[in-house]
Amino acid sequence: MSPPLLQVNDLKKHFPVKTGLFGRKSEWVYAVDGVSFEVARGETLSLVGESGCGKSTVGRAILRLFDITAGQVILDGQRIDDAHPSTMRQMRRRVQVVFQDPFSSLNPRMRVRDILAEPIRNFGLAKSASDLETRVTALMDTVRLPREALNRRPHEFSGGQRQRIGIARALAAEPELIVCDEAVSALDVSVKAQIVNLLQDLQNEFGLALLFISHDLAIVEHMTHRVAVMYLGKIVEVAPRREIFAAPKHPYTKALLSAVPLPEPGAQRNPIILKGDVPSPINPPRGCRFHTRCPLVFDRCRTEEPVLRAAGSEQWVACHLDALPQG
Repeated sequence: MSPPLLQVNDLKKHFPVKTGLFGRKSEWVYAVDGVSFEVARGETLSLVGESGCGKSTVGRAILRLFDITAGQVILDGQRIDDAHPSTMRQMRRRVQVVFQDPFSSLNPRMRVRDILAEPIRNFGLAKSASDLETRVTALMDTVRLPREALNRRPHEFSGGQRQRIGIARALAAEPELIVCDEAVSALDVSVKAQIVNLLQDLQNEFGLALLFISHDLAIVEHMTHRVAVMYLGKIVEVAPRREIFAAPKHPYTKALLSAVPLPEPGAQRNPIILKGDVPSPINPPRGCRFHTRCPLVFDRCRTEEPVLRAAGSEQWVACHLDALPQG
């Protein structure tokens, strides 16, 4: 098998928080606290979990929008978490992002033509002015927007159209990996489906790898190859789509999936209601971080932190319950 395009090894990102009267006492938000996964070329890996679990922080760490606390981010065999700025420039071309809000992520004063031309100029991809124009118009065709809209500004488009512009801007750099950070969560249901179908078509056409960050499991089930489930800064389960939706292992994954509506009229799931709130990432629980809400908790969960272990040929789960003798 070919090596993965992206490797994330024991990634940690802790944010300092100043407290006290003069801000002298410092605490830490353990936003991401030891996350590891891989993304293959042409693959979609979905990172899912409740709001505040650290999904978007992982995406921003991969993009080097801030320095990480510890761990490694490796792109095509080369570390980018500590890369020199001159090296990082080319790495940024290979990893692009589509943000959640399609309005605030676009410069309202720029025409679409200039928004799409900027990354092409920045990375020196066009050989001439005519080549630049050809690339810009081709991008509009690729995301299925009319060419005559090139001279409009973002406020003249709908939310779905603005997100298509965001996708076109990401494609302009000719990336190998696109981080989709809640890229469809701000859109209407019908528009979500259109954007997801567009992303799948683009993936097939250009061989893109996607890191799809989302809390919408119905969308994830439709488009992903593998799923990584996060809870309070940790990955608790990783598996191919079929295994994760048909036979989840971790109690948290089971609770998440029990809340997904069924498409058949009148069909219902038996929802698993979790007690209590998500603990604070400033003071996460000892042992398994899910033990304060887990309906299957036992003594070992409160003292020993579980690690990801194989629960099948391609399924990994961080749960002590799975290690108990059966029968």
